[in-house]
Amino acid sequence: MLTDTKARKCKAGDKPVSVGGVSGLRFEPSSQNGKAKFTLRFVSPETCKRRDMGLGTYPHISIAQARATALKYKALIADGIDPIDQRARDARIQEQENTIPTFATACEKVFADISPAFKNNKHKQQWINTLRSYAIPKIGNITVDQLRIADFADALRPIWLTKPETASRLKQRCERVMLWCIAQGYIEHNPVSSVSALLPKQPKKRDRVQHFPAVAWRDLPSAAKQLFQTDNMTCGKHALLFLILTAARSGEVRGATWDEIDLPNNVWSIPAHRTKTGKPHNVPLSTPALNLLKHRKPFAHEGPWVFSKSGRSPLSDMTLSKILRDAKIASDTAQRFATVHGFRSSFRDWASENGYARDLAERALAHAIKSETESAYHRTDLLEQRRDMMENWGSFALKQCIFSL
Repeated sequence: MLTDTKARKCKAGDKPVSVGGVSGLRFEPSSQNGKAKFTLRFVSPETCKRRDMGLGTYPHISIAQARATALKYKALIADGIDPIDQRARDARIQEQENTIPTFATACEKVFADISPAFKNNKHKQQWINTLRSYAIPKIGNITVDQLRIADFADALRPIWLTKPETASRLKQRCERVMLWCIAQGYIEHNPVSSVSALLPKQPKKRDRVQHFPAVAWRDLPSAAKQLFQTDNMTCGKHALLFLILTAARSGEVRGATWDEIDLPNNVWSIPAHRTKTGKPHNVPLSTPALNLLKHRKPFAHEGPWVFSKSGRSPLSDMTLSKILRDAKIASDTAQRFATVHGFRSSFRDWASENGYARDLAERALAHAIKSETESAYHRTDLLEQRRDMMENWGSFALKQCIFSL
């Protein structure tokens, strides 16, 4: 077995000696102009030819380190892999990983990392599409280490004032990408954090909030009559009516399944993964809502969804909007038609002006409680207290309609 004492005694020009412990591992004494080194002589399992593989110079690489490295490569040989070729492949991969990416590449890598955490597929696509639409076309081909504050300002400027909400989200997502680049060691500081200094001041958020156009609550009975007083009550109209009666969100209604409906107890239980807040939401079903569900029950054999045209998929997100658009239902906003989401506002205004407690109305709408302290003390969903409110809301909404539900 080769020891350090023996290795130091070897002179330039001496013949290579076996290190011992690993077949083929040799110690080659230094030449006149070089250093002593370790080599592994083996027969390539891929070409069946003899090859010598350098393992480093002595004493920079110790005898023990050389043996350990040789054993690792011998294991590759036993598996039919040429260690010289494998080392070259590993080096190419490492070189690619160390290459500083363009902003476009960084965006896609960050999106791949975080996308599994998104619960809503629509929000997931919005995250990357914002970058693809506004930032990547302008700065996507620039490597992240070359990006400056002005580059991000140029990408944000076209929508900074005209689309402030989108611009704010774009800025946040650019910042998220550049923070990832810092963590990867590609850059040392985040240029997006100072980009506002190069852009005009945006209007305050409260001055730019755009509410969904809604039917004024006093006009809801006549709007319901216009929509539902017909012999042609389609699946889409049933879904829209159910949305109004429950004050639920469009996605919750369209995705409703029969296993969420408890007809004996008059409750619709929306699971956490289908709500905006990520928490389960129980909806007390009024008499009109129950009758509508009983009317839909004969279609249950066609699929799991309560509202489905074919039984193979739920209604699309445009179905309810098209019904409203075709009916040209007026809203409380001048020169704009009502939106599906606006019916939640109609319900909220009705509840406020008819003496219902704020807490009841907010629970009916499944709004998140922003205050952590307040949220900690709200352990009940006030389901039973909400029943009378939803019953009265249903009666009010359909008081001008003459049909059997």
